[in-house]
Amino acid sequence: MNLDLSPEDRAFRDEIRGFVAATLPPRIKAKVMAGLTPTKQDSQDWQTILHAHGYGAPGWPLEHGGTGWTSIRNYIFEDELVTGGAPGTNVFGTKLVGPVILAYGDAAQKAHYLPRILSGEDWWCQGYSEPNAGSDLASLRCAAVRDGDHYRVDGVKTWTTHAQHADMIFCLVRTSTEGKRQEGISFLLIDMKSPGVTV
Repeated sequence: MNLDLSPEDRAFRDEIRGFVAATLPPRIKAKVMAGLTPTKQDSQDWQTILHAHGYGAPGWPLEHGGTGWTSIRNYIFEDELVTGGAPGTNVFGTKLVGPVILAYGDAAQKAHYLPRILSGEDWWCQGYSEPNAGSDLASLRCAAVRDGDHYRVDGVKTWTTHAQHADMIFCLVRTSTEGKRQEGISFLLIDMKSPGVTV
């Protein structure tokens, strides 16, 4: 896509292009350019590099490790990563669950999860769809019952991309059967090493 960039944005593009060329490990670039899927370790290594340079989650607020860039600079950054042969970031962590935690998490959740997403220490997958409940989330049957300070979850999720590599999963689960089917659905963060979780 040809963009009519300001001189400042062209300088920013050149800066990011130089950053990718200088810091992207050749073994990772070679895989990406050959159309191969980088390993979890490859992706985590790249996330560590991005985070060390302040680029771990560009779309996040500055106070939580974001960059404060404009939309055009976010686009330039993503475009230069792709052009330079870098793997994508863990979208589930930086672009899906991270913003939800930023918007709705309490202080303890933000303090625990956000740094681990930024650093790549926690790798996330998504648990929305189920057998017979793809895009129709009102049909969810995976249930979560309150048990003291925790929930006991029982059910199955499908299409959980990268679940075999994930440390954490964010799930939509049914916590109530009262009212309309679209109600009574909660968003839980679940450690993939929890007893009973299988992939």
